[in-house]
Amino acid sequence: MTADTFRGVNPATGERLEPAYPVTSEAELEAIVQAAAAATRVYAQTSGAVRSEFLNAAARNLEALGDEIVARALLETGLPEARLRGELARTANQLRLFARVAHEGSWVEARLDRPDTARTLPKPDLRSMRVPLGPVVVFGASNFPLAFSVAGGDTASALAAGCPVVVKAHPAHPGTSVLAARAILDAARTCGLPEGVFGIVYDDGYAAGLTLTEHPLVQAVAFTGSRAGGLALLQAAQARPVPIPVYAEMSSVNPTVFTPSGLERGGNGLAGALASSISGSGGQLCTQPGLLFVPSGPKGDAFLRDVAAQLDRTPACTLLTRGIHDAYQRGTNGIRSHPGVTAITSAQASDMGAQAQLYSVPAGQFTPTLEAEVFGPVSLAVRYDDMAEATSIICSLEGQLTATLHAAPAELPALGDLLAAMQDRAGRVLFGGFSTGVEVGHAVVHGGPFPATTVGAGTSVGTHAITRFTRLLAFQNFPDEALPPALQAANLLNVLRLVDGEWSREPM
Repeated sequence: MTADTFRGVNPATGERLEPAYPVTSEAELEAIVQAAAAATRVYAQTSGAVRSEFLNAAARNLEALGDEIVARALLETGLPEARLRGELARTANQLRLFARVAHEGSWVEARLDRPDTARTLPKPDLRSMRVPLGPVVVFGASNFPLAFSVAGGDTASALAAGCPVVVKAHPAHPGTSVLAARAILDAARTCGLPEGVFGIVYDDGYAAGLTLTEHPLVQAVAFTGSRAGGLALLQAAQARPVPIPVYAEMSSVNPTVFTPSGLERGGNGLAGALASSISGSGGQLCTQPGLLFVPSGPKGDAFLRDVAAQLDRTPACTLLTRGIHDAYQRGTNGIRSHPGVTAITSAQASDMGAQAQLYSVPAGQFTPTLEAEVFGPVSLAVRYDDMAEATSIICSLEGQLTATLHAAPAELPALGDLLAAMQDRAGRVLFGGFSTGVEVGHAVVHGGPFPATTVGAGTSVGTHAITRFTRLLAFQNFPDEALPPALQAANLLNVLRLVDGEWSREPM
């Protein structure tokens, strides 16, 4: 840890913001983790109704602080007010969604196999369910100061699962983090929960995050950020005497394929929608379409000129931090200097802001170097002569969060190889539309094969995210009254259970 205090910085002006925030000391960090561990058993045994009350109270508190939180986030991130207010609403809704999941209870996936003592080899009474892992460390994300940070989806899902949470606040928005933490801490006190059910750690660097990841009492880590940061945490977690899972969302260029018929089907609005998806929120979204596949020829040329014209008219944006701005400049310079790459837009990043940029390269000159994510408002169009070229490149890509196809429905039977490649490479495949904008619900998948995430089987958005912070536990031949309520024969919680292979809410 590098200082006793640190300040947020206004990315639009470079001004260091008041007040100064104290860096969490090593002793304070240890006390926070110890408190989380002490709260683990008590919190794990709380009912879904109690956790639901807690999460709903946190949502109400967050909304009550809304104007103050948005005002502070405006200073610390440079994001537009409308975007931040939308994110605040999403964050509160996420908390309420997981409150409903916790209260309903079927997420525990209860399974009951009744005994058969008459069988030659007697069949035991077996019952299993998901149970919480224990203390979870959540890292705040730079690009979502609310929805993927202190009170975001990782925190909501871990708390719903019955895990105490320790948040490592992002150093770029400490004031926003303090306010969001207040909403959760006040809710915990109101609901009479143990002190350690939620804690937060502040620093201006990386030391605290590594310390938390390496701490023997921590049982899982959730992270949204750069590949370098995610891999550093993964390495630290795997080097522990007892390794733990790291659910890191790291990088994705979200390939988007247009067929000639798809360009026609999209009509006049398609170019504008793509331009908005490239440049929205300063391009600082993990689902930003950074790699486009556009057919060679006049139709593709006209489409890209239209997209570029709209991007050139888009005002330059302030990126979240100076480090992100500098990385954006390096990344776009690397694209521009690659053999065969041509700039379609006219503007470039400068010290005054980041102007959206669009480049193109023939498919035959595309190399893995061009696959690297550049965080910000930039996309590269790969011009292909036939679909086999595009399919071959997509087959060679790293894992992605999303892949999108713009085509006519009648083309789908002939695009089987392309669709298979997309499904193999991505966690969410779209037909039409654009990958930016992630619906928070029950069916969404916000994850993907490595390096989009470190655990491709999971999702960081949607109700299925709760399973990341659980493990399966089976009970064999236990007296019914000694079992958790979800596994007892009476099913007083009325959860959906798999009983002898059949789904039912009925008593056993």
